[in-house]
Formats: sequence, C-alpha cells, structure tokens
Amino acid sequence: MHYLVTYELAADYLERRPQFRNVHLAHAWKAADEGHLLIGGALADPVDTALIVFTGDSPAAAEEFGPIDIAVNSAARPIIGPIATTELEQIQRSLDVNFLGQVHFVRHMAKAMNDGGSIILISSSSAAQPVLPFFPYACAKAATDCLVRYAALEYGPRGIRVNSILPGPIKTELAAAIFAAPGAEAVFEREIPLGRVGVPQDFADVVLWLAGPGYVSGVNLPVSGGMHLTRAPRGDEMPSVS
Repeated sequence: MHYLVTYELAADYLERRPQFRNVHLAHAWKAADEGHLLIGGALADPVDTALIVFTGDSPAAAEEFGPIDIAVNSAARPIIGPIATTELEQIQRSLDVNFLGQVHFVRHMAKAMNDGGSIILISSSSAAQPVLPFFPYACAKAATDCLVRYAALEYGPRGIRVNSILPGPIKTELAAAIFAAPGAEAVFEREIPLGRVGVPQDFADVVLWLAGPGYVSGVNLPVSGGMHLTRAPRGDEMPSVS
C-alpha cells in the first residue's frame, strides 16, 4: 500500500525512524519502509503538486512505486488579520496554500490514486468556530471543508473517500509562540472537555483511522478534545509572552 503525506503530519513518524533522513519542507522527498511510500512537499502550485505525485525525487518514482492509496495534506500558512485592514495580497496568499493548494492536491491525488483510496485534508477548528483575527486563514480552511464535500461526491463512484479533520489547539512548532506564554495552555484547557491541549499523535491517530476502510466520506471531523462544544479563548484572555 502506498501513502502520500506532507511533511508536517509525518514529522513525528519520520523522527522515530532513523532510516528516513534529509526531509525538507518545500522539496519533494520520498522514502520506502515496509512497502509504504511517503512523498511530500510544497503544494501551493499545481505544477509542483503534479511533480511531487508523479516524479518524487526522480522521474522513475511513479513507475517504481505505482499508484497511491492514501493521501494526506497538512500544508498550511497561518495568515491572520482583521477584515477591515488585511491586504488583498495577504488574503490571496492564504487562499493559495490553505484552499487552492488543497484543490490541486485533491485533483492530482485522485488522478494518481487507486480506486478505493482515501484523501484526508487538514483543516482547522477556526473554520467552524471563529477566532479573531484569523479570518484569512479560517475562511480558506472553511472553503477546504466545502471542497471535501464536493470531492466526496465526485470521487465516490471510484470508492475514494475524502474527509477533513478540524484540529483544535495542538502543541506543534507552528503554535510554539502561543504556548510559550506562561498560563496559555491553562487558558485553552478550561475550554476543552478532555482537559488537555492536543499533541501531534492525537491527530495522527484520527488520520490513520480515516485512512482505513471505514464507511465514512464527506465528513469535516472536529478533533479538539471536545472544544467544538464550548468556545475558543478570546485574544484578550490569552497571556502575552514576556
């Protein structure tokens, strides 16, 4: 079985496997382990996406490894700002990666995928639970969630399942600045019924489940420890980094 994932989601997996080295974000990479293929890279450009899918690090990669069964895209660009003052260029940059990149990803993954495969897109809880001032990022992610529903209809006849997960607070490098402030984690924990902020493994586990043979497609699945039932902390409730 062959997998396609992007760098961020696979980082923890790769770190625990010394045979995988030289993994660079924004550059195509591939590695084989126990019959599984992982390929990743920058996906904002449709040509780049096609290159990664069909060639990997060498023109013979697609021929060598064959079609894809599971594709996961976690590429994101957290551009934030208020509606009133965010420059159009910034909004477009957010759309390029957080929505249009997903369109290219779905299109090319489905083309390279076996029937009966699975496509999983990483969205954001901010798409359904507004958090000021995340509007450029959140609106692009909301478009991704809509894309999932359309893709599930379009590719369903081939048995391809398309879903997204909406992560809540998660301790990653991308969020390091947020959780660096003393007390920030506790502010989130008050709004999470399970009482803790997520870690990458929490989200990887859900992705692996969606990648399986489950009878699920067209779903935007909150993975937030239950925070989708409460609310996200407001900016004025968050401590600042001293």
